Amino acid sequence: MEQIALNWSPEPHYFSVSELANALRGVFTEYFQDIWVAGEISGVKLYPSGHYYFTLKDESAQIRCVCFKASARYLKFKPQDGVAVLARGRVDLYDTRGELQLLVEAIEPQGHGALQLAFEQLKKKLEAEGLFAAGRKRPLPPLPERIGIVTSPAGAVIQDMLQVLERRCPGRHIRVYPAQVQGDGAAEQVAEGIEYFSQSGWAEVVIVARGGGSLEDLWTFNEERVARAIAACPVPVISAVGHETDFTIADFVADLRAPTPSAAAEIVICTRQSLLERLHAAQHKLLQSVRLNMALLSQALHQVAIDRARLHRTIGRHMQRVDEMDYRLRELWREGIATRRRRLERAASTVARLDVRLGFAAARRRLEASGAALGHAIRLRLSRAGGQLAPLSAHLKQLSPLAILDRGYAIVVRDGKILKAPADAPAGSQLRVRLAQGELGAVVTQSESAAK
Repeated sequence: MEQIALNWSPEPHYFSVSELANALRGVFTEYFQDIWVAGEISGVKLYPSGHYYFTLKDESAQIRCVCFKASARYLKFKPQDGVAVLARGRVDLYDTRGELQLLVEAIEPQGHGALQLAFEQLKKKLEAEGLFAAGRKRPLPPLPERIGIVTSPAGAVIQDMLQVLERRCPGRHIRVYPAQVQGDGAAEQVAEGIEYFSQSGWAEVVIVARGGGSLEDLWTFNEERVARAIAACPVPVISAVGHETDFTIADFVADLRAPTPSAAAEIVICTRQSLLERLHAAQHKLLQSVRLNMALLSQALHQVAIDRARLHRTIGRHMQRVDEMDYRLRELWREGIATRRRRLERAASTVARLDVRLGFAAARRRLEASGAALGHAIRLRLSRAGGQLAPLSAHLKQLSPLAILDRGYAIVVRDGKILKAPADAPAGSQLRVRLAQGELGAVVTQSESAAK
């Protein structure tokens, strides 16, 4: 690590707290940007935001750690108290409390116990999601033409598998996706190989293979990405990792687990001899079935021949019953037609007697007579009413004020009231004078009361 040069000046330089915090953060960013820290996890807290807060400690020191949600989702296992790990990240200063903390981006377990813990955690998680369920396991194709293999092209595993496939049933199409099966980046390469066969649609079945090794050597096949790639593959996947006693997460997710890579090659396809034996066995069963059916049919036909006379008698009886039923049906049909004909004749006679045209003619005559009588009664009533109205009209005409106006009189009105005395219209009043043939406007110039 380079030495940090400090410039001393006779004049003191004052820092605010924020300036000092930013200066320290710059130093940490420059010299502690990507580091690995070994320690034991303590005080783990998972917040609803998805962030992990814990402490890394050893015999004499400790440092606070934060693993944000964006990084926590890619951890191999979830932090737990008492687990020794290697944490990768960068040092930062949390200026709100003035505390030094490690921003963790990845965690690697230390020791076999930590790896087993990570294995159990991932197994429990994927099992809860249903990736191990027997209902999602698919059967292998009986005789696949195209087989995809994801493994290392340099090991003895692929050679053994190719020899077994060629010996058991030559002529199969085999495509190998080369992938690193151990070390950094191995999980990504294996998952990419499975995804290649998933997307291409070329293979009818996929084998993921690796030879034996320790838990650390087989850890690639305990990675979550590999497990999810196997679960997402649209064709059956065989997991052939390690020896018969080795179990990985890939074994639980795959549609079938083979104890060894060579066993996977034997399982995926049968030998030509076994196929021929199965064909001969099927042919033998088919011949036996045909012979048995022919014997049963022959026996049934013989029984029919024996009962032929009985059959003829039975048919004759049924035909006789058919003839009888036909005769009865014809008789019933004729009787029904005759009955309906008689009913129709009676109905026609009734209709003839009740001809509606005669009723309409009588009703029309009654209507015409009633109309004439009503007209005569109306005229007589009007004549009587006219005789009664004439004297009343003459009397009303004699009493009408308009008749008085025809004799030269007038009606004087002021403000809508008829005047009866000069006092009701003082000088200057506006008057309306109603005559027999119209009205006049007048102004009072003199008002005199009549002498009593």
